[in-house]
Amino acid sequence: MLSNSIYQYLLDLRENNNRDWFHANKTQYNQAKKDFELFVELSIEQIKQIDSSVAGNNAKDCIFRIFRDVRFSNDKRPYKTNFGAFIARDGRKSKYGGYYIHIEPEQCFLGGGCYMPESKILKAIREEIFQHPDEFKAIIEKPEFADHFPELYGDKLKTAPRGYPKDFEHIQLLNYKHYAVSKFISDDIVISDKFPLAIQESFEVLHPLNQFLNDIIEDL
Repeated sequence: MLSNSIYQYLLDLRENNNRDWFHANKTQYNQAKKDFELFVELSIEQIKQIDSSVAGNNAKDCIFRIFRDVRFSNDKRPYKTNFGAFIARDGRKSKYGGYYIHIEPEQCFLGGGCYMPESKILKAIREEIFQHPDEFKAIIEKPEFADHFPELYGDKLKTAPRGYPKDFEHIQLLNYKHYAVSKFISDDIVISDKFPLAIQESFEVLHPLNQFLNDIIEDL
């Protein structure tokens, strides 16, 4: 179960997103961070039973820093108002498909797959789908998968990717810039003892997509 200290801290940070408040409340941050690390450790143990490729990770490998990079942003708030973890082979910086947990009051979600894959990987994924569209469609159109993740995440190209025929029957499957999915989770679920079950059910249906993607990446 997710600690209430995490939610309360994020709510307070949302209202006081500045360095003076952050440093004055460093004790609360450290406690919330510690509680989230414990939750992620437990989640890794869960996910290992679904996907053995995440074995060997610990929470610190997977959790994203709370500090924002504001160098090229008009938004100069110094801190993220969420805790997030990407659980995958090689941790949060992995090129492989994995499992994402995002904790933010009123905006919690679970997701995964390959978000913003490098160009070589994106090209390989598109080529595999082009060669084997039925295999990919069997994963994302499976009723159980579609119930959790009804569509792939993010923007799409407006035209066919370079090198592919515009009249390809499944061209829409090649137009994605990410091969990732996400689903909203209500706060009531996240702060209850039902959240681990939601993680289990969501990531069990996500696993075949990650396996499809990771088989491609392993061959590069």
